[in-house]
Amino acid sequence: MTAHTTPVSGDEESDTARRIVAVARHLVAQGLSPGSSGNISARVRDRLLVTPTGSALSRVEASDLAVLDLEGRRLAGAAPSKEWPLHAAAYRADSAIGGVVHLHSAASTAIACLPAEPGGSAALPTYTPYRVMSLGDVPLLDYADPGSPALAQPLAAAVHAGAVAILLANHGSLCCGESVERAADRAEELEASARLALDLSASGAAQLDEETIARLRTRRS
Repeated sequence: MTAHTTPVSGDEESDTARRIVAVARHLVAQGLSPGSSGNISARVRDRLLVTPTGSALSRVEASDLAVLDLEGRRLAGAAPSKEWPLHAAAYRADSAIGGVVHLHSAASTAIACLPAEPGGSAALPTYTPYRVMSLGDVPLLDYADPGSPALAQPLAAAVHAGAVAILLANHGSLCCGESVERAADRAEELEASARLALDLSASGAAQLDEETIARLRTRRS
């Protein structure tokens, strides 16, 4: 197998691997990765470090990670998570992305099981400024089986259009960021927003008005 990649220093790759493991443990501690669910990746130039198949975020180690190129060809390490096409699609869609977190956390997955709003957005009300500033518009993509390449194209289109938090129907969430830590921050904010939406679903709670939302969009974090 031959692949042309930009040289990456061992220190750079090792540091990124350690950061992935730290993020994995944090997400588990927050209760966002039940069982063996969830996968994480980070970009190091034109290589991707991806958590492996058959593991869990609670026990993955830096030495377990798969190393892929942007087309998904394995360069080193273990076999990657079956969800690697989603990760690779996000990085190819936006070169500024440095990390991707895909979770099956309970509240976000519950929202992903609800019908989309008109226009294709998830049913995720704008109750707080952080929902707007951190997540922006959150599209709900049509269902496809886990690991199916059928998800990659619509996900890439959503990322290319500016989405940083995406829900996959009846499946879970995928969040992107300029770093793996920022992607994890967004995954946590998405889960908090989803939990709030579920808690307030029958309350008639007030959402932010359109003028406020428009102003907050300019402060996206």
